[in-house]
Amino acid sequence: MSETEVRIGIVTVSDRATRGEYEDLGGPAMIDWLKRALITNWQPVPRLVADEQHEIEAVFMELADVDRCCLIVTSGGTGPARRDVTPEATKAVCDKVLEGFGEQMRSVSLHHVPTAILSRQLAGIRGGTLIINLPGKPSAISDCLDAVFPAVPYCIDLIEGPYLETNEDIVVAFRPKHAQRRP
Repeated sequence: MSETEVRIGIVTVSDRATRGEYEDLGGPAMIDWLKRALITNWQPVPRLVADEQHEIEAVFMELADVDRCCLIVTSGGTGPARRDVTPEATKAVCDKVLEGFGEQMRSVSLHHVPTAILSRQLAGIRGGTLIINLPGKPSAISDCLDAVFPAVPYCIDLIEGPYLETNEDIVVAFRPKHAQRRP
């Protein structure tokens, strides 16, 4: 896969946004952060979906299996409310769950709000795709991506995805010396 083929799924999970009652702020916040953080050429593949587990699962499977996104980032649906089912949808479609992502995001978020302990963010792998659940608030999206993204490019390397390069003024990707691309 060449750099021009890198696709990243941008998924906002929100009943109100799908009904037009609320402006989607999460999707644009994720795209903006990624535009600043990645120097690799990439294409966003945005989706807006209601808080319905089967619909979220279908979007994840389409983005991973059909659109061949190496990364899917989500916003919304990670709290304790009855209709918050993004983590359940993620677990249902993933081959592996990566608990450390959620732990790190909650840890960082606790520095800003005590309710971060209510968050159920997580990440997982579906084939060659990394899926990361982020909170819905744009400032929290940035805080969480700042915290976990250093590990994302190497994770994508390990699942045989494209080589993602970052703008080191925004985020420094960590790769072991043996995994770093030689100039």
